[in-house]
Amino acid sequence: MSDQAQQTTAPVKTVLVSAVALIDKEGRILLAQRPEGKSMAGLWEFPGGKVEVGETPEHALIRELQEELGIDTWESCLAPLTFASHSYEKFHLLMPLFACRKWDGIPQPREGQVLKWVRPADLRDYPMPPADIPLIPILRDWL
Repeated sequence: MSDQAQQTTAPVKTVLVSAVALIDKEGRILLAQRPEGKSMAGLWEFPGGKVEVGETPEHALIRELQEELGIDTWESCLAPLTFASHSYEKFHLLMPLFACRKWDGIPQPREGQVLKWVRPADLRDYPMPPADIPLIPILRDWL
C-alpha cells in the first residue's frame, strides 16, 4: 500500500437521519421545502429528521411526522426501501429511507416548510440536497 493510501483524514461525525417517502393513493410522493433560516433552505426533501439517542429510525420517523406534519403512522406501516450515504463538508449523512402508504391525518406544514405532492417521474424537477438525489431513480423504479 502506498503512503498516500495509508494516510488518514480527520474523523468525520456520522449523522443518522431517518426519512420517508409518503405515498398517497394517486402514487404521488410528499416533498417538503426547507424553510429560510435552515441549512440548504429552498431545497426539497423527503420528510423526516435526526434519530435521537435511544431511538430507532422508525420511532424517529413516527415522532418527526407528528411534529413536522401533524400525522400519525405506525412502525408496521414503514417499509424499509433504501438508504443514502453521503459526505458533506462537516459530517457524513447516513439516511435510511422508508416508504409509507398509511397514516392518520392530513399532512400540514408545522415548521414553516412548503409541502408538495409530486409524481415520481417529476421528482428531478425539484432541487434536492445531494444525499437525496440518488434516491430518485430508486423511487421511480419502485413505484
